[in-house]
Amino acid sequence: MKAKILSLSKEQLALFQFPILLGLSIVLPLFHSQYITGPMVNAILFLSAVLAGSTGAMFVAMVPSIVALSSGLLPIALAPAVPFIMLGNAILIATFILLQKKSFWLAATVASFTKFIFLFGSSQLVVGLIAKKQAAIAAASMLSYPQLITALIGAILAWLILKGLKRI
Repeated sequence: MKAKILSLSKEQLALFQFPILLGLSIVLPLFHSQYITGPMVNAILFLSAVLAGSTGAMFVAMVPSIVALSSGLLPIALAPAVPFIMLGNAILIATFILLQKKSFWLAATVASFTKFIFLFGSSQLVVGLIAKKQAAIAAASMLSYPQLITALIGAILAWLILKGLKRI
């Protein structure tokens, strides 16, 4: 008797990948450390762009900020920063998807810098929206160079995973 091999189509595989990526984007912000959570969330964003497509990735991009705020990773005083973080994640994904056919590394690097530039620039606006001086300083700090570092580390993690999955 011949054994049957389970084979999934790309669409069937995506049905499994999207909920896993979404679930990870919900759980990861609970680690309460920008330098642990940031690279992992950014890796999920890059992975979502490749594995779930633009629509799925954009949905995943919104979740971590909401979870970070509701779980206390982001203090409630930093709530004005959440829409900017979400938009920064969307910019990362859109830029990456736009350039990924040329080169993973070109796309990931440009996307990381674009997200960083957007968040660094918008941090000045966010600081003006936050009444508490300490929270404003924390927001400006969180939305500056750590965003670039965590996005680039996330790109490396995503590349390693995609290489392991033989998707690049």
